[in-house]
Amino acid sequence: MDKSIFNPDHQEMDVSSKIVAGLERISEAFKVLLWDKAKLLGLSPIQIQILIFIAYHKTEFCNVSHLAKEFNITKPTISDAIKVLDKKALITKNYSSNDSRSYSIGLSTTGNKMVEETSNFANPLKAQLTNINQTDLEGLFGTISKLIYQLNRSGILTVQRTCYGCKFYSRNNEQDYCNLLNKELLNTDIRLDCPEFEERHAY
Repeated sequence: MDKSIFNPDHQEMDVSSKIVAGLERISEAFKVLLWDKAKLLGLSPIQIQILIFIAYHKTEFCNVSHLAKEFNITKPTISDAIKVLDKKALITKNYSSNDSRSYSIGLSTTGNKMVEETSNFANPLKAQLTNINQTDLEGLFGTISKLIYQLNRSGILTVQRTCYGCKFYSRNNEQDYCNLLNKELLNTDIRLDCPEFEERHAY
């Protein structure tokens, strides 16, 4: 108990615990901003997240199975959210010709308008970063991108599309490199959600 991450006395002795506690506070800020937008528009937070995800990702990712993995929640929970979005005419369902039960999800015209209204919910967080110098921002981003990759490798995050887990990524002589783009990657070039991401499999 004394060595709990959430024990302020232990935090004073352990910088990693301070960082985890700090990440928890930031996640709370994210949830507050999302909830405020959700209440304003009569949607749930997960419904807003689904709409935004669909707006900016490939069709192959926009189905119930993948969305459940993406947001670390069950398929029935995603299906319930999809039913509500369908009833509100915010999405379209595109059924596979091979399987009448399988469908991908797209945005309706109304859905696109809703994304325009909702996708700025995290802007207050971004605004605070303007007060931090560029060098510190780049260092913070480097740490976050590596942490996301490590959380995925350990099974805590089921989905990630960062360079470190991609088959096109390599590192030579302390330099990150993308073999798809054929270019060296600066710290700020590392992507957290790459459209061309293909998972690297261990052999």
